[in-house]
Amino acid sequence: MCFSNSCAVKNIDLAKKYKKEIPFQFPDTPLFYASAFSFPEWRIITQKPEIELMNWGLVPNWFKGDIFSEIAAKTPNARIETIDSTPSFKGLINQQRCIIPSTGYFEWQHKGKNKLPFFIFPKSQKLFSMAGLFSEWVQPKTRKKMRTFTLLTCEAHTFLAEIHNSKKRMPFLLKDSAVEHWLSTTDFDFNKISLLPENHIDAHLIEKRIINSQNPNRKEVQEFYKEDFIQGSLF
Repeated sequence: MCFSNSCAVKNIDLAKKYKKEIPFQFPDTPLFYASAFSFPEWRIITQKPEIELMNWGLVPNWFKGDIFSEIAAKTPNARIETIDSTPSFKGLINQQRCIIPSTGYFEWQHKGKNKLPFFIFPKSQKLFSMAGLFSEWVQPKTRKKMRTFTLLTCEAHTFLAEIHNSKKRMPFLLKDSAVEHWLSTTDFDFNKISLLPENHIDAHLIEKRIINSQNPNRKEVQEFYKEDFIQGSLF
């Protein structure tokens, strides 16, 4: 599953790619690494004319608790195979679809008793367009509104299954040509939505010491780690 992600571009880059407006005083801080379990704010694309800001970890509108993290910790990802039968996500596919812009995400490869971290990123462009769902929840006591999202996952491409070899899952990565279709279509046959081919995706090993540190949100977390690299093969 995808529980660590990045979006290290400026608002202007998102505005140009998705043809959206930038709200006044909108946050523009790059995210080189963010864990879903810290429920970070993310710049999100919907059918609205402007970029939106939502927290990672979907809180369904029917949730009656006071502490959003109690359910958000369980909903950073949604499997496309079960979104219609999972209570937290049921019905959202009809109207509440979104794009989660990403400059690359992180997965761990299991090698016996060891785990190796990889950064997975677009081969020839700045951004992945990850398919997602969103929801709006009202905190019962304060009546404060909170907008949250979940990232859709599917069976991994062969290349990515070799990296994420425990679950063999990947984010549902859309082709650029499929973005508008995903946001506006009423036809939800996932077989008709164009998934980004694996030859548009690259990956490399990164340094475990950095990703496991107290401050992994820095540019170095995405850099190729040479010392553990075996020339000629990632796997």
